[in-house]
Amino acid sequence: MRKRFIVLWLTTVMSVCAAAADLQSAEELYRQGKFAAALGEYEELLNTYPKDSHLYYNIGNCYFKMGSTGLAVANYYRAFRLDPRDGDIRHNLALALENSGERLVPSGMPEILHKAFFSLQTDELKGLFFLSVWLFCILGALWLIKRKWGRAALAFFVMALALGVWYSWRTHLEQTPLAIVAAPVAELRSGPGTNFPASASVAQGHILVIQDTKDNWYDVIVKSQGLQGWVEADTVEKI
Repeated sequence: MRKRFIVLWLTTVMSVCAAAADLQSAEELYRQGKFAAALGEYEELLNTYPKDSHLYYNIGNCYFKMGSTGLAVANYYRAFRLDPRDGDIRHNLALALENSGERLVPSGMPEILHKAFFSLQTDELKGLFFLSVWLFCILGALWLIKRKWGRAALAFFVMALALGVWYSWRTHLEQTPLAIVAAPVAELRSGPGTNFPASASVAQGHILVIQDTKDNWYDVIVKSQGLQGWVEADTVEKI
């Protein structure tokens, strides 16, 4: 049993050390301006750490330096979904979107409100929601039995309600299928095929909301421009 534990411990330590060495190598390549080589190493690390926000952030940086604004936006957005509090991720996503003619903060919304809305991760919101529900149930039971802690129970009920709405809204946003225009231009067509006429062109970096899929085509909404149509899947990058 002890031998198995030691082997497992050594394997874990060796894996962590190898990953750290690979990350250091990728960062050194990036500092040297070898962005394509650094990109390859960062993407290789994603196979081991698929939920690492900073890997997506670094991949976004590589694409941005290489002039692929659309792919940079896609990876910054993935990083933002994983860690919306990170100031560097938020700044670079906002900058890349601005270069594409998009906005991170919806028009008319104060930036401080947008930051507050994304101040917690969805898992944290979920945990706080269930904690507040649990406390409300306990305090509510005490109020029913002893007629005490009624105000506290009401406060936790209001908190649970607010957190529930907040969590639901954030979950809805994260589950909404999005794509980013990765090609220099994506043709917006009236149907799923090149035989349908193009109604507009959408530049790279724009955010698309996917409504439907057919063959190699997506029915999308370009929210920033109020347009809807079909785009070829090869011209966009799904988030």
